[in-house]
Amino acid sequence: MKFKKISSLFLAVTIASSAILTGCSSTKKSDEAKKGNGDNVELVWYMIGTPQPDQAKVMEEVNKYTAEKIGVTLDLRMVDWGDYGQKMQVITSSGEPFDIAFASDYALNAQKGAYLEISDLLEKNGKELKEAINPLFLEGASINGKLYGVPANKEVGQQMVWAYNADMAKEIGVDMTNVKTLEDLEKVLEVVKAKKPDLKMPMSAGSTFVPYMPYDLLLGENLPFGIALEGDTTKVVNIYEQKDVKKTLDTLRRFYQKGFIHTQASTDTDPHEMSVQNWFVRKEQYAPGAGEMWSSNAGYPIKYSEMHDPLTINNSVTGSVMSISAASKHPEEAMKFLNLLNTDEYLRNLIDRGIEDVHYKTNEDKTITKTEEAKAYNMPSWALGNVFLTKNFDTDPKDRIEQYEKFNEKAVASPTLGFYVDTTDISTELATISNIVQEFKAPLFTGSVDTDKYLGELNKKLKSAGIDKVMANIQEQYNKWMADQKK
Repeated sequence: MKFKKISSLFLAVTIASSAILTGCSSTKKSDEAKKGNGDNVELVWYMIGTPQPDQAKVMEEVNKYTAEKIGVTLDLRMVDWGDYGQKMQVITSSGEPFDIAFASDYALNAQKGAYLEISDLLEKNGKELKEAINPLFLEGASINGKLYGVPANKEVGQQMVWAYNADMAKEIGVDMTNVKTLEDLEKVLEVVKAKKPDLKMPMSAGSTFVPYMPYDLLLGENLPFGIALEGDTTKVVNIYEQKDVKKTLDTLRRFYQKGFIHTQASTDTDPHEMSVQNWFVRKEQYAPGAGEMWSSNAGYPIKYSEMHDPLTINNSVTGSVMSISAASKHPEEAMKFLNLLNTDEYLRNLIDRGIEDVHYKTNEDKTITKTEEAKAYNMPSWALGNVFLTKNFDTDPKDRIEQYEKFNEKAVASPTLGFYVDTTDISTELATISNIVQEFKAPLFTGSVDTDKYLGELNKKLKSAGIDKVMANIQEQYNKWMADQKK
């Protein structure tokens, strides 16, 4: 990909600021702190991920600590992966009160008014947080100069990989080393299916599965507007009218017909935990140390092959954002909590790794080892804020930070980085189009339906819903943005 390189200054700033904050942050609950004035404020916090058996036990410890430090307690509400987007859409539309949420479709919902603009709050109650997070993330998450959430301080690029069961690959004699495309994968899956005929999912896919497509999806996966990452990068297109997307959907249809994708995939909301060995390969997003983490969580070796080079798009800097509800009655306390979560090593690890000497043991070299109880507490680490504060497991690579540096040096910026669509004049059409796409997306992406027939019906409905008007509006905005970049 012939895009501009992301500066390695990213990591230098991140490591330096994180190291300073880690050294200064509290590592013991006995640190001197004052309670907030009056009664503690309880914040309702929605997070993506499977609810954990030991969640209440961990949150009891979290609340003791946050009450002492900032006069705040948390009502953490985990919502499973497949249900999260729809659940949060209902919550925000209904006006149900909450304070903090993992931001689903960050840019779109921010412009709808679901999230609070936090620039002033960040200055008042999040100064340490602002120093800890690399400026690239804060700049990348700003929409028309306004910030609506706190991005996780992590890898700057996005890279999709094929994660696979390494023991199974060895057993049946398949080589995943150079598998990049779906077409490459097809030959492997034929062998897997032949040698493991009773395996439920040669390729793991459910209702939320989205194949890798070389487009920047400007308004998220539930809307069809994209700009190619290679070739003509100046034109807004409907991805469902593109030849390469049609080829991908045709391949997935063959996968389904050959039994590589299970028959209930289009309605399956199960997160398909890696620890259940009923699959061979799955699409995952990579970050440094991911292979070791997957293997540790699964309890057997998982390796991966890369689909593409790391790519920095808006979604890679806004794909993990914590936002404060525009309807929150406690925005200052919410920002104080986000500030603490992203700068306090003890709190970050407690929420992520669990309770020391319960869910993990600390080793002499400062790494940690999971206990049996860790099976009852497995959180999505990448979604919980500043990953540079997290403790290394003994299974993590010793050079995890160096791996982040190399990864970020490889990352290239997409031609659309920094472009956000203003949805003000097209919000009605977008709502209708989104509903149409969600009706067709899962059946098409899991190969569960005839591609030609359903693509035809989808695009016909999109035309009736005013997609041409919307694309013209977005194209006009993009043309202006491109012209501004040249000034």
